[in-house]
Amino acid sequence: MSTAKISFAPTNTMNVPLLDLHAQHNQLREELHSAVLRVMESQQFILGPEVQALEENLARYTQTAHAIGCASGSDALLLALMALGVEAGDEVITTPYSFFATASSIARLGARPAFVDIEPHTFNIDPAQVEQAITPRTRAIMPVHLFGQCADMNALVDIGTRHSLPIIEDAAQAIGAEDYERRAGSMGTIGCFSFYPTKNLGGAGDGGMIVTGDAEIAKRLRLLRVHGSASKYHHQMLGINSRLDELQAAVLRVKLPYLEQWSAAREENARRYKRLFAEAELVDKVALPHVRSDVRHIFNQYVVRVPERDKLIEHLKQSDIGTEIYYPVPLHLQECFRYLGYSEGNFPAAEQAARESLALPVYAELKATQQQYVVDVIRSFYH
Repeated sequence: MSTAKISFAPTNTMNVPLLDLHAQHNQLREELHSAVLRVMESQQFILGPEVQALEENLARYTQTAHAIGCASGSDALLLALMALGVEAGDEVITTPYSFFATASSIARLGARPAFVDIEPHTFNIDPAQVEQAITPRTRAIMPVHLFGQCADMNALVDIGTRHSLPIIEDAAQAIGAEDYERRAGSMGTIGCFSFYPTKNLGGAGDGGMIVTGDAEIAKRLRLLRVHGSASKYHHQMLGINSRLDELQAAVLRVKLPYLEQWSAAREENARRYKRLFAEAELVDKVALPHVRSDVRHIFNQYVVRVPERDKLIEHLKQSDIGTEIYYPVPLHLQECFRYLGYSEGNFPAAEQAARESLALPVYAELKATQQQYVVDVIRSFYH
């Protein structure tokens, strides 16, 4: 009597992109076209009523008093540092495991990114190591709410308060995320957001927003984004040209009312992945995202950890499943930061994350059948 060999390979194939912007656009096509046409008919493109209305809406949404639109999330970080007076020779403590702009904004001012390692489970900066990195040259702390989950802000705010150091929240991936019911961007001195198209709230190009509860800082930020000028051709300080344009603001105003719905859908997709991976008996093979207690993780990215990552990527690619590596080279090992003097082994948790992390599709419009297919394909890789 022969026994049939059991196959764990999926019985059908489908395409599952890492992100499907068309699915979102198709739902909002008429609203978006109307908003863009409204701006075109007005012929007012710079710092007009669309930007003002978006700033007011975002201040309310992020639970802050002031919101200042700018040209990108990268510029938001740069302007925040400039508003706090960070300059050449200063140090800003931050994480080596983030998008390049986190550290480059510091370096562009001639200041030094002072890296500390991450917590292995959350990918976020380890507060226990932050205090040890403070020196007389430290001027600020810049945590990153990576992948949509807030860093441990209670601990970081306590450190900042005791050492009189402002905190700049890099919340580019975390709009709507919460830490003990406090919104990302509202807990530090300044919060910075990106509206890059892949974000939970994405525009039709680049765009950014800075939020703060400090009226004086908000005033400086509004000057800095327009060459340090309060009135035409009169400049109180040296600023840059970084303005959120009316077209982007109009697009974002259409999308903002849907943000909670989209983020909730991403959270539901994350819960479904957790169940599907458990049912497939893969939890000992694939380390799923760790969600801290009393937080809201809005899953801008759904990042798992697998030691066999590169082989798994190829296996998923062959089955038309999109993935991405965030981030393959930690910042302290980037060629342009070689002058900082760091080397491999300085931040082992960040380096291991760079070797093992893998983002799977999690966008709001992702179907349950697509998630089942993703897990089935991963199961076929291991079995």
